[in-house]
Amino acid sequence: MKILRRLKRQRRMDIESTDSSLSGVQGLFEKTLRRFKVLMHLLSLMPLYLVASFCFGVCLTPGIYLFKFVTQFSEVWSPVFRNLALGTSLALGYFSYGFTLIFLVPLINIVFRTKLTPWRGPYYSLNSVRWYIHNGLTYLVRYTFLEFITPTPFNILFYRMMGMKIGKGVQINSTCISDVSLIELGNKVTIGGSVTIIAHYGVSGFLIIAPVKIKDGATIGLRAVIMAGTEIGENAKVLPNSVVMPKTIIGAGETWGGVPAEKQVIKKAA
Repeated sequence: MKILRRLKRQRRMDIESTDSSLSGVQGLFEKTLRRFKVLMHLLSLMPLYLVASFCFGVCLTPGIYLFKFVTQFSEVWSPVFRNLALGTSLALGYFSYGFTLIFLVPLINIVFRTKLTPWRGPYYSLNSVRWYIHNGLTYLVRYTFLEFITPTPFNILFYRMMGMKIGKGVQINSTCISDVSLIELGNKVTIGGSVTIIAHYGVSGFLIIAPVKIKDGATIGLRAVIMAGTEIGENAKVLPNSVVMPKTIIGAGETWGGVPAEKQVIKKAA
C-alpha cells in the first residue's frame, strides 16, 4: 500500500510539474506577444493565412479542372457558344468551391482545436489567438460564400459543424455571426435578416468571451444585435434594430426593444 501511495504521489507531482512547465511556456509566449505586439501577432497568425491559402487552393481545384476541360472540349465551337460554356464552367467552379469550403473549414477547425470556452483575459494572449483563428476560419466562408446558402439547410449544417448547438426547425437568415461554437439556439428559433450575434466584447484592454443562449421559440428581429453573455427565454421577442447588451437576461415570453434594449410593455387592445 505504501508503494502504491508513493506511486500516486509521484504521478501527481509529475502532472503538476508538467502543468507548471506548460504554464511557464504559455506565460513566456504571452509576455513576448505583449512586448512585440505587431510582430508577434503577425507571426502567431501566419499559420492562419497559410491554412486559408490551402483551403482556397483545395476548394478551387475542382473548378480549375472543370474550366480546363471545357476549354479543351469547346475549342471547335463558335465564339458565342464557347464563351457561354466557359462562363458557365466558371460559375459552376465557384459553387463547387463554396460547397467544398463549408465542409473543409469545419474539419480544419477540429484539427486546430479552436472550439471556444468562456474566458476573460488580455487581448494579447494565447486564448485570444485561438479565438481569432476560430473566427477567422468562420469568416473564410462568411465573406466568400455563406450569403449564397442563407437561409437554407446548408448554412444550418455549416454552423453545426463549426460547433453551434442548434435545435429543430431553426431559421438563420443572417451571416453576421461570430464565435459560433459558443452560441446555442433552441427549437424553432427565428433569427431575422442581418441580425448580429457575437459571443465576445472588449472592456479596458480585456477580451471577454461568454456564451449566448436563445431558447425555444424565440424570435430575433431584423438587424438586431445580440451580445455576449445574453440569455433569451422561450418565446421571447427582440424587436428589429434593437441592441441587447452583454449579460442581459430576457425572460420567457417577454418583448424587448430599443438601444440599449429594454423590456417593452405590450398593451392589449380593448
